Amino acid sequence: MVSPLSGRPARPRTSVNQPTRGYRVFQGVNGVVLTLVVGVTLYPFLNIIARSFSAERQIRAGQVTLWPKGFNLTTYKIVFQDSMFWRNYGNTVLYTVVATAVAMVLTTCYAYVLSKKNLKGRGALVGIAVFTMFFTGGLIPNYILVTDLGLKNSVWAIALPNAISVFNLLVMKAFFESLPTELEEAAQIDGLGTYGVLLRIVLPLSKAVVATMVLFYSVSFWNSWFSAFLYMDRTELMPVTVYLRNLISGATTGGNAGAADAQLSQVGANIQAVTIVLTSLPILCVYPFVQRYFVSGVMLGAVKG
Repeated sequence: MVSPLSGRPARPRTSVNQPTRGYRVFQGVNGVVLTLVVGVTLYPFLNIIARSFSAERQIRAGQVTLWPKGFNLTTYKIVFQDSMFWRNYGNTVLYTVVATAVAMVLTTCYAYVLSKKNLKGRGALVGIAVFTMFFTGGLIPNYILVTDLGLKNSVWAIALPNAISVFNLLVMKAFFESLPTELEEAAQIDGLGTYGVLLRIVLPLSKAVVATMVLFYSVSFWNSWFSAFLYMDRTELMPVTVYLRNLISGATTGGNAGAADAQLSQVGANIQAVTIVLTSLPILCVYPFVQRYFVSGVMLGAVKG
């Protein structure tokens, strides 16, 4: 084919989207590396699940890898048949929901205030928050404070002392600063006040970072056991993490004492695996619903473009 302008043969057109050889090699290497990373990540968890359903002899012999050996449900039956387990599990759900709601309200309000660059004393408020990342009052002063405030044996002993994570606060602050100020100015012209702008303009545009912070807080409160262990005096008020910790301690003590009971030996062999499965399963069920917001929420709150 001859070009009409130069009279020379025209070069054949190449597809712009056609990947080069180097890019194809990169894709192949990248796929292999990511597959290995996924395998290394999944193996420990699959091994824990297999151990939770395996018999004592195979576990102690180190024969369990990715598939249960000597299928056994003894530990699960002991845990599920205990009414205290279900009560403590309900406590965990209650503590997580209430503490996450309190933390989100306080963190959102504080971050929104700090995002206003014309706020007087903004630097001092940021400094106060950052200061708490490096210095705390200590265990004994915190215990005395919670006791004197009458918060012991209540959900507030777990929710209030850990209500604001400074890392989450700074991420939300950076996200709010990245939003266009013209939107808030237009809303104020239309008659919205400060809380109206926050609730009707800012938060609907911040679903990604809000979902990310909810995930962070809920996982933190769900896995927390030391606060309840410290501030709760009655067994029926404990979360499930403390219940399973006590079960591990009892099974380990019984095994070390040379207990001859086969059921106790089975519990001592795979109670840690059962504990990990029972405490991780709810979070794994919730995570897929917020995963799509996770990366965008963190990146938008951490990088300003």
